[in-house]
Amino acid sequence: MTDHALLLVNLGSPASTEVAEVRRYLNQFLMDPYVIDLPWPVRRLLVSLILIKRPAASAHAYASIWWEDGSPLVVLSKRLQSAMQRVWNKGPVELAMRYGEPSLETVLTRLASQGIKQITLAPLYPQFADSTVTTVIEEARRVVRERALDVQFSVLMPFYDQPEYLDALVDSAKPYLEQDFDHLLLSFHGLPERHLHKLDRSGHCLKGPDCCRTAPTEVLATCYRAQCMRSAEAFAARAGLRPEQWSVAFQSRLGRAKWIEPYTEARLEELAQQGVKKLLVMCPAFVADCIETLEEIGDRGLEQFRAAGGESLQLVPCLNDHPSWVTALRTLSERAPLML
Repeated sequence: MTDHALLLVNLGSPASTEVAEVRRYLNQFLMDPYVIDLPWPVRRLLVSLILIKRPAASAHAYASIWWEDGSPLVVLSKRLQSAMQRVWNKGPVELAMRYGEPSLETVLTRLASQGIKQITLAPLYPQFADSTVTTVIEEARRVVRERALDVQFSVLMPFYDQPEYLDALVDSAKPYLEQDFDHLLLSFHGLPERHLHKLDRSGHCLKGPDCCRTAPTEVLATCYRAQCMRSAEAFAARAGLRPEQWSVAFQSRLGRAKWIEPYTEARLEELAQQGVKKLLVMCPAFVADCIETLEEIGDRGLEQFRAAGGESLQLVPCLNDHPSWVTALRTLSERAPLML
């Protein structure tokens, strides 16, 4: 074993389903300026208001999907870590969470204390957003700077269009696509539209509903919505789906701001009203099942779809520790570029 570590980083989870733990987690998450991009006083006021009622509701949701051995996101991420350790022959494979435990600071400090000087940082987000990828990179930089760690990073950048990721998606979904279904909904995590516009200095994102299809390279590099559409279209082509067999929506809205449309909740009702009875739902923005997939789609989404006239909603599992994903992630990580 050499001294080149692979550090997998996912979003994180409360330590338990206790309201106090959920409140602590939500406070850390929502106070990140990359998540709620408002001035600190406004952000603090807004988050304080959210934390009055949200922790209790979220704790109930977490409890409904919590596993005996802990948070599904953490458990599945640990399984991926174990699988990656078997194929990553350069050094140790570690797991950190951007919010909650194990923290990036704890893991990076431990690796440095073990003499590790080269780390491939792997944010487990296929599509780019400041609220996912940038915040991981900046937190890693902060830890290295403030603790004066002697380490060098390679960084796995968004892989939304990489063949290895897309092929793994198709492989993992294949058993479900071979079943009888009426429609496949690709539900990506939502994002406030202002997050797109502030990164688009060209103004391309304001050019209408087809802007994602015509996004130039410099816009595509940081446009979450365009990257989601590219992932969806490439997946559908690889899976041999006809245009009428699938569609895209965005879930997990929070607050009153304008978010990327169409909204998943609205799309579920539309599909049911259009006569779709057997619906498949995939969540390609997530690589591990979590509260947004298991509870928001698997439970609440199913109830909503049935209430609107649908019959069955089958949640296609995320990549988790699927063998094709393990192989893909190794390849993607091995060619991650050095971060200057």
